[in-house]
Parts: sequence; structure tokens; C-alpha cells
Amino acid sequence: MQTADAVVIGAGHNGLVCAYYLARAGHKVVVLERADCIGGAAVTEEFHPGFRNSVASYTVSLLAPQVMADMDLARHGLRIVPRPVANFVPQLDGPGLDLHQDARRTCAAIADHSAYDAQRYPAFAAELSGITKILRRLLLEAPIDPLGGWREWLRALRLMPRLHELLARPSLAPALWGVLTGSAGDWLDRWFASDVLKGALGFDAIVGHYASPYMPGSAYLLLHHALGEVNGVQGAWGHAIGGMGAVTGAMAAAVREAGAEICLGDGVRQISRDPSGLVVKTNAGREVRTRAVGGAIHPRTLFTALVDRSELPEDFFARISAWRSESASFRMNVALAELPSFSCRPGTEARPHHGAGILISSSLAYLDRAYSDARSFGYSRAPVIELLIPSTLDASLAPAGAHVASLFCQHFPRELPGGESWADAKAPVVETIIDTVTEYAPNFRRAILGVQALSPEDLENRFGLIGGDIFHGQMTLDQLYWSRPAMGFSGYRSPLPGVYLCASGSHPGGGVSGAPGHNAARAMLQDLRSGRC
Repeated sequence: MQTADAVVIGAGHNGLVCAYYLARAGHKVVVLERADCIGGAAVTEEFHPGFRNSVASYTVSLLAPQVMADMDLARHGLRIVPRPVANFVPQLDGPGLDLHQDARRTCAAIADHSAYDAQRYPAFAAELSGITKILRRLLLEAPIDPLGGWREWLRALRLMPRLHELLARPSLAPALWGVLTGSAGDWLDRWFASDVLKGALGFDAIVGHYASPYMPGSAYLLLHHALGEVNGVQGAWGHAIGGMGAVTGAMAAAVREAGAEICLGDGVRQISRDPSGLVVKTNAGREVRTRAVGGAIHPRTLFTALVDRSELPEDFFARISAWRSESASFRMNVALAELPSFSCRPGTEARPHHGAGILISSSLAYLDRAYSDARSFGYSRAPVIELLIPSTLDASLAPAGAHVASLFCQHFPRELPGGESWADAKAPVVETIIDTVTEYAPNFRRAILGVQALSPEDLENRFGLIGGDIFHGQMTLDQLYWSRPAMGFSGYRSPLPGVYLCASGSHPGGGVSGAPGHNAARAMLQDLRSGRC
């Protein structure tokens, strides 16, 4: 039987981050990964001869700068380049809309659609920036536990200076509360008149979130996607040269350099406890005795499949069993002979908008219909799509003159009505998505050389994303902060001493941030030092 100070289950980005901090502190760490490759959902692979792309996770922004610096990812080969245009929204009956990182250029673009909205945009951006500045400080901290007694109450008191900062701007406090509890649609309707602008901004409220933009709580998702940065630029999005596998590849190099062992192709089947501590057993018969286990996997997998039910309180087990996990996302990678030529921006020569996040998200009404379609008919007949063409920024992904496109599509529930299977629905859904893009870019269908399609079922089976949920659980108010995954257990520790949750089902939630892995490692290190585990 092998021994280790800590075992990390899963070599996705959060598992690697957690393992790095543990190993850097001098602990013997073993990472166990069921797949034959490192990266979890952040991997790059060839999906068509000569064409490579990020398979699932596909863009960079939320990756914590502190994690990047601590792991020295640049030295390990990671290079991130910003998009030339943040977002581009094509239109069927208009010129389309560009959103830039530079506010003045964005205001000029908005003015082509609405002078009123262009005038109001700087104040909206300032409100958004003020709110995200407050929330960003919470990302690398464990949530306050309201059930944690006087020590947690003291922690809460230490946050009072931040509360003072919030109250010093009287308009910001009600805005923050409204955003946390209200809908993105109502918030954007209060600010703007232009449909295309509201559709562009509202996209972030429903990406990976099976909801209408008018559902309460949807505004927080908009904020969550605004919390990141690229190369020091707040709120920016970028591309990792080599795809998302370059992110986890650099992390794995840092982990190995720190002294941790990464074992591939052998999944964990059980975590048990005996008088000597914890024992992790794998499908191949490997056994590792350890003091601490970090689960960089879905909370339902960790607590209902690997840990014996008798080790968990009934209310905790019931909470995890009822954990809502569905993002209704469908993922495609497409090999293209040429760039899309949009009706509103004709031409197949690379232009700045080809390097943007291209959003088929023309209005809040469009977003709302996509959701209601899915509820009524099983999936969206006119889906919401983010189309990225990373080969415009990274020539290593496709042959000269050709391109790869990432399509992230909403809303496609894991469970289809009438007993229909995803094996039968997958091909028609692919055609629906291609038809939708082709409506905006008439050459898109004929430019296609190959397609890789991942249904919610595929995302679940391949990456362990239960319900196909990219966030390891819906990011609604009742599943956030001190309730992620359960009140009393939001600080990464679980009811079973020595077992920790270090993936996106813990605070601060989904996205390639590394924050859950970083925060869980801090809790594990505290307990390893104190002898609590």
C-alpha cells in the first residue's frame, strides 16, 4: 500500500492547483486521474486531421492572477493573448455591434445603434466595475460560515472596512443587492434601450446557466463572467496559445516540479476510513493511505459515489443528492476551410471581429425564447451561440489558410422529453446549430470540413460533469457562497474529517479560475499543520 500526506482526485485545473500548493509546502502528494490525459475539461486535442482545438473549456479570463504567479505558469510555457475585439454581435437587419475593452471605442460602436445608450454606457460600466471590485476580493477567500461560531463572526467583522467602502458610494449598495437577487434582463432594461446591446450584455447571464435572462439571480452570472482579467486588463477575455490544454499542461509541469506525483488512467472507486486514517482505492486495485483527500470532482460524485453514506449526516447527504446540476450546454468544434463571411460584415479575410467572441444573442427576447423553447420543445430551435475562431490568434491550431471554431450553445437540457435519447437527438441538434450560424454567415455550412460535437450526455460521460453542468452545479443564490455546496461546509471541509471539496462545486464556483483549488489547499494545509487530519 502506498502512503502520502495528501491525495488529490482529478487532474483538472483545480486539482492541479490544489496539488501544487500542497506539494510546495513540502507534503507528499499523489494526484489520481481516471482519464489517460491531464486537464479534465481543459484539454486540447486533434478532432479532425490537422485541426486541434480546446475540447470543452475554450477561453481564458477567470484564471486567478495569484495562481498564475505562484505556479509561474509563464515560465512553464503558458502564453495568453487578448481578443482584438471583446465581443461581436452579428445582426440580420443591422451592422452588428462590437464591444471593445476600451470604453470610448465601445461607446462609439453603441452610438451607431443608440445615442441614448452610448451616453449611459460609461455609468453602467462604472457600476459594474464597482460591484465586481467588491466581489473579486472574495474569490480567494473561504466564505463566511454563519454556522461557524465566534471565529467566523470575527472573520465577518474583519470585512467591515469593505462594507464601509460599499456604503461610501450610496448608489452601489442597492445596485449590488439588486444584481445579486434580481434578473439580468430587468437590470439591463433599466439601463438601456437598444436590443442588440442588451442581447450582447445579457449573454453572460445565461451562458452555462439554464435560465431566462429574466429569472431572478441571473444577474449574478453576468457579474461572475466579468470578474476576470487577461494580462492585467480587468474584464478581458483571451486565448491560451495551444488551447486550454496549454493551461493545464503548464500547471502539470509546475506540480511535478514541486514534487507531486500524477497518475493517469486509474479512477478512484472508494474513499474509506479505518483507525489509521483514510484509504483511497482505485479501479485498478491501487490503494493509497493518506491524511487528506482533495476531491477535484463533482460534489455529487465525491459524496454519493466515493464516500460511504454512513459517514455523512443525513441532511448533508440529502442536500448533495438534491444538488441542482444542469447548464443545458452543447459544445462543438468545427474545422473550417475558410472564415465565416457574415451578412453584416462580408469577407473571408481575417478581420478583428473574427477574433472576437461572436455572440448570436441579438436581444434579451432572443435569449428568453431560447430558454422557453427548451422548456417547451426539449431544446432551443434558435439557440444562443458563442462562436470563437481561435486560429485567428493561434496558427498552431489549423493548417495554413484554414481555421477552427469553438461553438458553445444554449439551451440543450440533459434530459429530453418523451424519452428521447441524446444518441438520436445529437445529429438534429448539430444541424440546428449549423443552420443558425449559417443564417448569419451564409458560407458557414459549406466551409465545414469536420465536426466534433459534445452533447450534455457526452460532457457528463467524458468529463464527469453531472447533468452536463460546466459549473459542477447551478450558480443560483441558494447554491452560492456559504451555500456552496452546503451551509456549514462551504469552507472546503466536509463532514468526513480529512476529505475536502476543491472543485467548482465549491466557492467561488465554475470557470477556469483555480480559485477553488487554491482555497481548498489553504484549508488542507491548516489542518495538516494542526493535526486535524
